[in-house]
Amino acid sequence: MRFAIIGTGFVADYYMTTLANHPGLDLAGVWDRDDARLAQFCAHWNVPAFGSQAALLADETVETVAVLTNPESHFEIGMAVLGAGKHLYCEKPLAMSFDDARTLAGMAGKAGLVLAGAPANARSDAFALMQSTLNAGAIGAPKLVYAEMEDGPVFRLNWRDWRSVSGAPWPGAHEFRIGCTLEHAGYALTWLIGLFGPVRRITGQSGTFFFDKGAGIPANEMAPDFSCALLEFDNGVMARLTSGLAAPRDRALTVMGETGTLTVADLWDNRAAIHLEAAGKKAAFGHRIVRRLERQLGRPLPLRLAAGRRLAYRAPANRSHLPAYPSQIDFCAGIAAIADCIAAGGEGRTRLAAEALHVTEAALALNRLADHGGRYAMQSAL
Repeated sequence: MRFAIIGTGFVADYYMTTLANHPGLDLAGVWDRDDARLAQFCAHWNVPAFGSQAALLADETVETVAVLTNPESHFEIGMAVLGAGKHLYCEKPLAMSFDDARTLAGMAGKAGLVLAGAPANARSDAFALMQSTLNAGAIGAPKLVYAEMEDGPVFRLNWRDWRSVSGAPWPGAHEFRIGCTLEHAGYALTWLIGLFGPVRRITGQSGTFFFDKGAGIPANEMAPDFSCALLEFDNGVMARLTSGLAAPRDRALTVMGETGTLTVADLWDNRAAIHLEAAGKKAAFGHRIVRRLERQLGRPLPLRLAAGRRLAYRAPANRSHLPAYPSQIDFCAGIAAIADCIAAGGEGRTRLAAEALHVTEAALALNRLADHGGRYAMQSAL
């Protein structure tokens, strides 16, 4: 499938790094409104540049466009892409309002075009192993889930000096204005929705607690830097999801079932460690040793051991090209899903759009839970 990229900022390098995992994807070229940034990107990756967005959209050989721009421009550019008769892959969120996101999905459906959205971390080896283990009944029926999207206090680090591999600065000030929940909750939501289906209701709270992030942003323009919510799924599963910029970094997900617990160490890792703790089974050797030492010492040790046995990946890794830690995600897997969908046809088109819309609606709600009085009923479905 021949595709093009609009937006050559920080995240675009992640896509270029993982493009090598998908030989079926053919990059026609890229475009960015920043001429200097566009030239720098093209020189680093040795890819052609389009002269304008209009030229890119007019290229009849381009089937799909990946929109990797700032979130505020996603809706406008996405509408232009669909209006040009091209399939759309959009970075998160699809739009800054649910109504706009729903308009994009509706337009794609009417035009018979494929719409899909980031993030692509649920297309990982880790997700496949987690899903197959749950489907095999290893922990019985899932009941309760804890999901963490804590990025740590990055505003206290030297974030102004961070650069992508081709030299793009990390857009810290912009992320602080958008909000860590809108930027990161999607990584947990794609897993949760992929494993447990549609969310029915969200209850919780969001707020801003650290206003001095060194970016000179007025207090009234600072997005929430923390959210904590309960997500009620149609199948009865309940998940607690936290997103923040204060607590120590933690991107784990723990599923508690009737007969055991499954824990994924890092939702940003394509082959993250997954541990299974079966109810009633003897604790792992390392845990027994630590507990014995703690009893002897009369105090807890500053250790955090994963509970249960580590599951083995049955097949070798098939994605050798991944960004460096911590974003070890196959970003281009989402674009490849569109290619697969086009090739196979069928209901995959509807599913991709529905998932993108559902994740976007949930992330938008989580980011501004205070605006909804702490309670939000989902409108989209799968």
